[in-house]
Order: sequence, then structure tokens, then C-alpha cells
Amino acid sequence: MITGSDALLKTLIAEGVDTLFGYPGGQIIPFYDRLYDYHDKLKHVLVRHEQGATHAAQGYARVSGKVGVAVVTSGPGATNTITGIADAMMDSTPMVVISGQVPAPLLGTDAFQEIDVIGITQPITKWAYQIRKPEEVAWAVSRAFYIASSGRPGPVVLDFAKDAQTGLVDYTYEKINYIRSYQPVPDIEPENIAAATELINQAKKPFALVGQGVILSGAEKELIAFLEKADIPAGSTALGLSAMPSDYRLNKGMIGMHGNVGPNRKTNECDVLIAIGMRFDDRVTGNLNTYAKQAKIIHFDIDLSEIGKNVPADVPVIGDAKETLAAVTGLLRPATHTEWIESFTPDEKEESEKVILKEIDPQGDCPLQMGEVIRKVSEATGHNAVLVTDVGQNQMMGIRYFKYNRTRSVVTSGGLGTMGYGLPAAIGAKLGAPERTVCLFTGDGGLQMTIQELGTIMQENLNVKIIVLNNNFLGMVRQWQELFFDKRYSATVMQNPDFVGIAKAYNIGSRSVEKREELQDAIREMLEYDGPYLLLANVETHCMVYPMVPAGGTITNIIMGKEEEAL
Repeated sequence: MITGSDALLKTLIAEGVDTLFGYPGGQIIPFYDRLYDYHDKLKHVLVRHEQGATHAAQGYARVSGKVGVAVVTSGPGATNTITGIADAMMDSTPMVVISGQVPAPLLGTDAFQEIDVIGITQPITKWAYQIRKPEEVAWAVSRAFYIASSGRPGPVVLDFAKDAQTGLVDYTYEKINYIRSYQPVPDIEPENIAAATELINQAKKPFALVGQGVILSGAEKELIAFLEKADIPAGSTALGLSAMPSDYRLNKGMIGMHGNVGPNRKTNECDVLIAIGMRFDDRVTGNLNTYAKQAKIIHFDIDLSEIGKNVPADVPVIGDAKETLAAVTGLLRPATHTEWIESFTPDEKEESEKVILKEIDPQGDCPLQMGEVIRKVSEATGHNAVLVTDVGQNQMMGIRYFKYNRTRSVVTSGGLGTMGYGLPAAIGAKLGAPERTVCLFTGDGGLQMTIQELGTIMQENLNVKIIVLNNNFLGMVRQWQELFFDKRYSATVMQNPDFVGIAKAYNIGSRSVEKREELQDAIREMLEYDGPYLLLANVETHCMVYPMVPAGGTITNIIMGKEEEAL
């Protein structure tokens, strides 16, 4: 007979968990007491805020492919995880959040720090369950990991009553890999495989849109084989970016609001549009009434609810992308689309001249640009680092100008767009891939939302490289105010603290740079420093992220500079 807390710990270990991100409190103390005896098997990372625990668990999951785990107490501890849970749901990140709860006999009495965790989290989880008896622990935990990691991944919440943590149980672990009412991977429909193959074989101008589903299914090799056989150019969503190497010949860049010009324009020129593991988010499509109306749509996805939700599919291909891509590739006729692929070149040249070169190689005596800082860091790492971003201009610039040679190299908040995500996510990313360099790009605004997690980095001595792109503004909001609200900068000017001094207070290496001639040396110092490091890059105050498709506009209505803003 063992306690419910021991049952939880043994089941976590049986499920392959090696790292927990958490913060103790009154209703989860029994678990933490038993954790004391498991330190040789489980690493616990003490975050400084429960939201940080969830984002760290997300970063860990995104780079490792494993389920991230966060442990918190009841009441405010549980409610502080809501943003991270919602973020994980939007971005299909496998995560299990375990929250303490008052003893079962006190449920419903408004006991100290009681909150209806299940009622709050059901809309933003794949499954939420309250454990009231120790006999339920092993079953509930194994079920949680199966649901979180299978099919389209996502977050699961387990609300763990205090008396269930202390009660005794005759423990037996049984791995769950089947639930009668839950089919995570739908059966493949051969007729749709055949129909998709026929459309692609007949296509003169096929174009693929690569989403995170390719990475989640481990289908990177299958994707390349598919694109190569049919000679199909491809664009990526923000979360799908590292599914293909940046320099891969058929990789034409990012799609969407701040995506590359070629992929956006060609979306409305192709004759067959092939969406793979992506959900046609509004930031990708712009105005749906003018989106790819000329094309036949093939939609590969594991989640049936995504088919036709935003863009009607002529051929839905339901199933795991690793299997469905291979099935279609096996039936494809080898093809060549040289002229179609070469038609991207004028768009690439135009964007390079109007936007990219001004960002990564600015001329004259102008302030540091975000793009040049990001590209130089990427080059200094050999394009092999993990990119973590916060949200805003730093995010869009980061994913545009960082380069990728390896999969699972982009950790960013996509669907929810959570400011404050970056710093704790970088902690999780480093622990999930300790052998890789982790570079966090954050703005001065986002950093201050979770800046307390510098304490976690200090305590764990995590070798995370933090680059603060400081423009003393809430930059993306300011950009919208400049473009669409007559430059009425309402509540976006920021008076910032001494970030370098704060880093020093946390025993983190630091340096400030604002002169271009100092940048290369500062980056070298940061990467060679043995430990965490904060590089404060003071960039142009009125930086703008171009290209830009105005919200709700046609995907081909692209602003590429100040001279076009009036459009």
C-alpha cells in the first residue's frame, strides 16, 4: 500500500517523465513531500510563477516531442496556469497540468483556495478530470498522458484532491493506449488518397502549405519525399517553419500576415493548394472571400473538425501526416514544374530589395535593426540553434530572419499570441534539448511580463542566451497605431528599467549594445559565455515589420515599406 502521491510519482516515471515544472502550495504539499524521495528519478524546476510553469512545460514539449508536465497548488496556483493551458490548446502542445485541490469532503464549500478547476479548464483542454480517490490516480495519469500525446496533441488537467494524495492504495500501473470513445488517428480513406493523387498528378502549378502537423507527426522525411517526387514548392506557417531546412530548394518561406511575398502571392495563383497539418488561421488566409478561389484544395489533417472549418476542401485527406503523405507519394507520378518554381524568383528579388536587405544589411548611419541582430545571431550559431521568441515584433522578425537546419527549432506562441511566453519557454526548451544552443528573442514589453523567471534561470544555471530587442515601445501595437490609427500612440511608450543591471542581480552575464560596429563582438561574447547571458540590443525605436498584409485584407495586398503605407 502506498499513498496517492507516491502513485502519482510512480506513474509519472512509468510514463517516461524526467522533468517537472512547478510551484508548491498548501493543497499540493503532500505530493511535494513525497517528491523529496524521488529526486534521483525526477528533476523538479522551481519556477517563479505558475504561468511560467506551463510555458516552460510547453517549451520542453516543443523541442523534445515529449509531454510537458506542470505541478501547481489550488486556487490562484491553478488559475495562474489558465493562459498557458489555453496557449497549449491553440498550438496543439502536449502538456499535463496537475493542480492540488482541497480535500474531497470540502468540495463545494468555498474552502480556502478552492476553485472549480474542471469547470474553468474544460473548454481549453482535451480532457480535464478531478481525482478524488487514490484508487483513481494510476488510471487517470496514464489516461492523461495518452490523451495529451496522441492524435492532435494538447493539454490535459488533473485536479488532485488533497485527501487523494494522502490516502493509501494498492498500486498497480497499467499503460493506457486505448479509450473506447476516443479515436486519435482516424482511418485512412483510400478513395481520398487516390483523389488527392489524381489532382496533384494533373496540377500545373501545385503549391504546398506546411504546418506544425508535419512536425508533430514526425513526417519531415515524408514531406521532403512528397515535395521532391512531384516537384512542388512549399511555404510554411509560423509553427511549421523548421519542418524543412531554410535553404531547401523547394522551401519558399513563410506564409501569412508577415510572411514572404512569393508564397502569399502564389497562394492566389496556384491551381492546386495542398495544406498539410495546418488549420487555415486568419493570419494565414487574410480575407477568406478572396483566398485561393482559383485553386482546388487538398487538406491533409488528423483532426476532422479542421476540414472545411475555414476553407472548403475539395479533397480531405484524414489521418496521420506521416502515413497519408507516404500513401500519396507512393501513387504520384514523378513531375517537373521548373517554370512554376522559377516564377517565385521575381517576388523573392522584389522582397529582398524592398525589405530584407534593409533589415539584415542596412546602409548608412541608421540605428540597429531587429533583422540584422537576429540574422547575425543565427549565423553565429551555424543556423543550428533553437529559436524561442516572445510575441510581437520580436516574434515576427525572429521567425523571418532566423534560419533552420534542424526540425523542432521554433518555439513561439502562435494561436494565442501570449506575451510573456518567451522567457519561461526558453527555460523548458533548454531542459528539453540541453545539447542545443537556445536563443530567446524578446521585446522589452514581453520580457517584463515574466521577468521573474530570471530567478529560475539563475537557480538552475541554465545556459540560455537572451537577446532583448529593446525599442522602448510595445512595438507591434505601435506599428498598428502608426499604420491604421493616425500615429496616435496611446499607452504604448515604455519607460524601461536597467535590464543589464537586473541581469547582473540574477548572476546572469550581460551587455548592452547599440552601435553596429560592436554587434558582432557582443554576439561572440554572448555565445562563448559559459552560462546564461542577456544581450540588450537597443534597436530602432520606430521599427516596422514588413511585409505586412493588413488584418482582414486580401493575402496579395502586401505593404512592403513606408512608401506603400497609404495603400
